[in-house]
Amino acid sequence: MKRVLLKLSGEALAGEKKAGFDDDTIKAVALQVKELVDDGVQVGVVIGGGNFWRGRSSENIDRTKADQIGMLATIMNCIYVSELFRSVGMQTNVLTPFECGSFTKLFSKDRANKYFAKGMVVFFAGGTGHPFFSTDTGVVLRAIEVDADLILLAKAVDGVYSDDPRINKSATKYEEISIAEVIEKNLQVMDMTASILARDNKMPMWVFGLNKENSIVNTMKGEFSGTKVTV
Repeated sequence: MKRVLLKLSGEALAGEKKAGFDDDTIKAVALQVKELVDDGVQVGVVIGGGNFWRGRSSENIDRTKADQIGMLATIMNCIYVSELFRSVGMQTNVLTPFECGSFTKLFSKDRANKYFAKGMVVFFAGGTGHPFFSTDTGVVLRAIEVDADLILLAKAVDGVYSDDPRINKSATKYEEISIAEVIEKNLQVMDMTASILARDNKMPMWVFGLNKENSIVNTMKGEFSGTKVTV
């Protein structure tokens, strides 16, 4: 794999605190990503905003405004996490689909490719830049745009199951499943818009548990224990 996009949930980065940031968790991720970069893999990162904002659960705010706040939460996450990546020896840049003054750079495929060529980890913040689209859709869109080989979905659950394993102890884990079957069975790997976009553009995804030790590196080096979502 030459180029991958890593999707991290905001909640996962908060660790046991469930909100804000847990530096130990983030640094563990950073050290794994550095190992991939040192091996010549180009890594892009998309981070959700759930450690700051879960606006979709509120009925007291306009959906467009709620989603805009969520976009800003992902930008804060990417700026913070990119700095911790820098602290362990990586170069980073944060790209957004709209201007944020001097905080970030405006996304373009050419700019992203330039940064990848320099060995930088590229953070894609701000989602798609539009309301009514999740960071799931954002990561698939960016993966397609920058010709990534694969999306790595680091989640709280260690793969794709027939049902929520935290509720249904009899749920079956898939070692491999097609994106078409994910959509047909509504398995909630990603939201439906993102899943259909991945299917139509033949973008594979590997789903695994972030909390397992060295899971990102192991996934990339063939010691994979999650679910491969194929096209």
